[in-house]
Amino acid sequence: MHNNESVIQKHEPGQWDPDTWLRLALAGPLGATTLEQIAGCLAKGSTLSALSTHTLTRAGVPPAIAETLLQPDSALNPTRAWLEQPDNSLLTLNSPAYPPLLREIADPPVVLFVRGRYEFLQLPQLAMVGSRNPTPAGEVTAQRFARYFAGRGLAITSGLATGIDAASHCGALDADGITIAVCATGLDQTYPAVNKALAARIAERGALISEFPLGSAPRRHHFPRRNRIISGMSVGTLVVEAARRSGSLITARTALEQGREVFAIPGSIHNPMARGCHSLIRGGAKLVETAEDVLEEISEQVSAQLERAPGVAVTTAESEDPLDSDYIRLLDAMGFEPVGQDTLVERSGLTAAEVSSMLLILELRGTVVAAHGGLFYRIEATG
Repeated sequence: MHNNESVIQKHEPGQWDPDTWLRLALAGPLGATTLEQIAGCLAKGSTLSALSTHTLTRAGVPPAIAETLLQPDSALNPTRAWLEQPDNSLLTLNSPAYPPLLREIADPPVVLFVRGRYEFLQLPQLAMVGSRNPTPAGEVTAQRFARYFAGRGLAITSGLATGIDAASHCGALDADGITIAVCATGLDQTYPAVNKALAARIAERGALISEFPLGSAPRRHHFPRRNRIISGMSVGTLVVEAARRSGSLITARTALEQGREVFAIPGSIHNPMARGCHSLIRGGAKLVETAEDVLEEISEQVSAQLERAPGVAVTTAESEDPLDSDYIRLLDAMGFEPVGQDTLVERSGLTAAEVSSMLLILELRGTVVAAHGGLFYRIEATG
């Protein structure tokens, strides 16, 4: 298989000027074969703007790409203007700031548009992905795990989707940690639009990245390409909740192909959002019950960079005042399956008013989560 990095190295990218890199960026994601054809035309030190459409197409470059590469100089101005804005940048494959693990995959992006702190791409990263429609318990689990990992120095990388992705980004931000969002659009737009405020927070406290030029709308084929970047930048991928037919499983499979660790959090056998994780575990993914399960597996790869200082763990119910016997009785009656208040009254022997009041307190402590239909989930500590 061709590798974009080897193509770049073969043709001495140090000779390429910024205009050439920018034209390559605006041509969209380029496969290794097309890139090699372009690089061959540039081998004598030419710039793209000095070439002709005939020269490129004769070398095998598809006509549509050749036309994009040779578009008028004025067509580059909107991207140049974007790059002049604070915290916007373009990383090329030969840049020292390019994510080191991403450079190792079979088809690394030739360029990355970055909004935010590009230097954070050098940090050890853990990908966290999952369902766009998670259970309340799954969303809380993702947020808590991300907060825990970010508190220990890992950058949390995900795809800015609703559900588990957004919860993971938020968890890292809540810990004053670093999070990186890989986008399936140009960085001049946010998809989904509901996450526009979250994207702004990520740009301030991490980075948004994309290999797609400005103006690129979300397309179905963009998401697998985005997913390979999410897993490719990361030492491992943690799947929190996923149905059997889920894009998160594609990310997990890509991670395996890239030689990275894959982790999955199991769930109830009655929860359809857990079946994708169970399938991954049957296929060899590492079963995760606590955040420390993940840290133990990746510690040799990232131990020198992780902050192991005490006191940075996510705050859980265990760090608060201990619960009295009635609360413990209620939690024992609840178990770890979704259950309604009437059932809790029957199982615990407490009054309906007592159960209602205690559930509110447990929600505030983060021990219990309210779900749809008046049901409640019990949540364990993360670490």
